[in-house]
Amino acid sequence: QAKLVESGGGLVQAGGSLRLSCKASGIPNSRYAKGWFRQAPGKEREFVAASDWNGGTTYYADSVKGRFTISRDNAENLVDLQMNSLEPEDTAVYFCVARGTSIWPSRSRDDYEYWGQGTQVTVSS
Repeated sequence: QAKLVESGGGLVQAGGSLRLSCKASGIPNSRYAKGWFRQAPGKEREFVAASDWNGGTTYYADSVKGRFTISRDNAENLVDLQMNSLEPEDTAVYFCVARGTSIWPSRSRDDYEYWGQGTQVTVSS
């Protein structure tokens, strides 16, 4: 059974940094895209960042470009999200996702079959 488990969320002051990590297990394919979405209170779930199967192609939402970096370690089935210069607007539950049917990343949440339970990130002003 496929499973994604996030870690690394927490409370940080504006301007600070956090690193989220996601461990995948049980995904049938050995090569697949992975990414991150987030959902703030009262808002729809939105795309944050995604990577193709080997990290060669990455996508970022405009709101995080230049501040967040996605990286992956396929040997360990990990995908990380380094978040710098955090802003109160980044406060949300962050979800790790995997696209088991494709090596290519997507900005659409409908393209990801596997979702983690989410980890809370809170940025105080």
